[in-house]
Amino acid sequence: MSPHGNGNLSVMTFQEFLLEGFEGGLQTQALLFALFLALYVVAILGNLTMIMVITLDARLHSPMYFFLKNLSFLDLCYSSVIAPKALVNFLSSSKVITFAGCATQLFFFSLMCTSQGFLLAVMAYDRFVAIGSPLRYPITMCPSVCARLVLGCYCGGCLNSILQTSFTFSLPFCSSNHVNHFFCDVPPLLRVACGNTALNELLLFGICGVIIVGVTIVVFISYGYIIVTILRMHSAAGRHKIFSTCGSHMTAVTVLIGTVFVMYAQPGAVESMEQGKAVSVFYTLVIPMLNPLIYSLRNRDVKDALRRLGQKHIAT
Repeated sequence: MSPHGNGNLSVMTFQEFLLEGFEGGLQTQALLFALFLALYVVAILGNLTMIMVITLDARLHSPMYFFLKNLSFLDLCYSSVIAPKALVNFLSSSKVITFAGCATQLFFFSLMCTSQGFLLAVMAYDRFVAIGSPLRYPITMCPSVCARLVLGCYCGGCLNSILQTSFTFSLPFCSSNHVNHFFCDVPPLLRVACGNTALNELLLFGICGVIIVGVTIVVFISYGYIIVTILRMHSAAGRHKIFSTCGSHMTAVTVLIGTVFVMYAQPGAVESMEQGKAVSVFYTLVIPMLNPLIYSLRNRDVKDALRRLGQKHIAT
């Protein structure tokens, strides 16, 4: 930290932050370490398995599974942005993260999380086209279109990430360097800024609100049409297959949107840090762990692909 004179006021500008994490003694920290490690390992193994299965099985080379593979990649990345540093801090007396490291963590976390929200909307649109216009589906969702849609998700996530990170770290951090969280996120960082954070809170609430509302509208319209189409079908087997596939996606969307809304898109969310920590564990580790299970256990194609890969491995 370095002192700066400002008239008669002496201000200390911090060059590093201290991530306070969770309260509790050594035993509590050890239990939290074990919990975080278990969640992270399952998330890594589950998402790597999904990526491998979809890549290796030619029967899963379709737009839906292309998007699902990207979802697993995002889950893998944004849990990895948070978990390793949190695990180190549980076992360390020094919970320091540099200014640059904190900004980097916030940037990539925001990028991955926002991109995932956009991707879930794209996946809903994909199912809408597949069920509503099955004959035109191969043309409408050709590989180049799918690639552009995924690229658009990343570009949207990058734009939000640049805005949130630049606005947050343009603030002076001189009142305290103790961040009441286990990773660098916008709400706890705003709490330790000594400047006026009204614009930052408005930006956080506004952008997250627009993203959540936009994604929710796309999902609701898509699945509203899909439900109407399913109810008109005469084949019970066809209805069950579509419900199984779409039910997995709706579960993933509901869980992510619900937790992000609680954390970012409601007035006063910035103030509830203790609640924020618990919610953050859910969407940084639990959701990345659950998504592969949701999509594999409820998806017959994925289970069949896993079985074929297992049999091929045994045969070799």
